[in-house]
Amino acid sequence: MKKEKIKGVIEATLFASGRVVSLKELELSLELDQKMIIDVINEMQEEQKVAERGIEIIKVNNGYTLASKKDYHEYIYNVIDKRVKPNLSQAALEVLAIIAYNPKITRVEIDNIRGVESNAALYRLLEYNLIEDAGKLDLPGRPVAYKVTEEFLKKFGLNTEEDLPDLPKYKMDENRQIVIDDILEEQGKTEQEEGENIDK
Repeated sequence: MKKEKIKGVIEATLFASGRVVSLKELELSLELDQKMIIDVINEMQEEQKVAERGIEIIKVNNGYTLASKKDYHEYIYNVIDKRVKPNLSQAALEVLAIIAYNPKITRVEIDNIRGVESNAALYRLLEYNLIEDAGKLDLPGRPVAYKVTEEFLKKFGLNTEEDLPDLPKYKMDENRQIVIDDILEEQGKTEQEEGENIDK
């Protein structure tokens, strides 16, 4: 199969599926080895950067999907149906962040971190397909664990969970609570040093 035909098949497959298509699925469909498929996709991504194309191929975990380029957001914003856009509360965002940074965490553990019950937020995140069941843990009661989905990675522009920004390193007291005074003191030192550098 010629390279241009391969590109056409990949683009058509990603467009028609409307989801992340795994490398294995593309391998079975095209009957080509994974290295060749990756090389072709990398070439397609470079072409999309140069050309004034409205779409791009993005990698999500071990698969690929089509997405509109961020540069054209202002043009398509008023056309798409905003009703399908997730409207997340502060509680849901807190739970989502906890799960993103703690894969395979249980509801009880989430509740303990937040200090409040999180059922409603979990249901909303499951409804929007931002988190999913990660299986039952081998613990008393066999609690269900949660992890973020490929849809979460896609919406936040991440390839894998490893691309999440690093969390700030906060000092914890004996009750595993953040020591706010130390944070403010450290912040004050930083601002003072920056001021001294400016004066120099």
